[in-house]
Amino acid sequence: MSTEANRLERRAAQRFQLHLPVALHVEGCTVPGFTQDVSGRGMFFYAEAELPDGASVGLTFIMPSEITLGESMPVRCAGRVLRSAPAQGGRRNGIGVQLESYEYLPASEPQPVAQYLRVAVTGAGTFARPVHR
Repeated sequence: MSTEANRLERRAAQRFQLHLPVALHVEGCTVPGFTQDVSGRGMFFYAEAELPDGASVGLTFIMPSEITLGESMPVRCAGRVLRSAPAQGGRRNGIGVQLESYEYLPASEPQPVAQYLRVAVTGAGTFARPVHR
């Protein structure tokens, strides 16, 4: 008998496998990343940052219509890191965050994901470099 067949799903919210750009805001820095999956209560994403469990983070991204059940909308969230998985073969770490609050942003507000295209990783930490146009 397979343990996979007997495994119980403990998630309270439906999870959507969506690959969306996301801006991670932590300790005054903004780091770009991308989601693996998103729900109304949390998300798992990849970013070039190492975060301890319990760390407070901010996230900005476009919440897709599959979740809003209406229009896709820019959203700013606050959450806590539940788990962080070291990257395997790449530089990005997998980060699971439980969302504690969120606010929808005006569509006219600039999105930080598009502003940060280069990331520098140093011994002192991870820093996003703004792209000057």
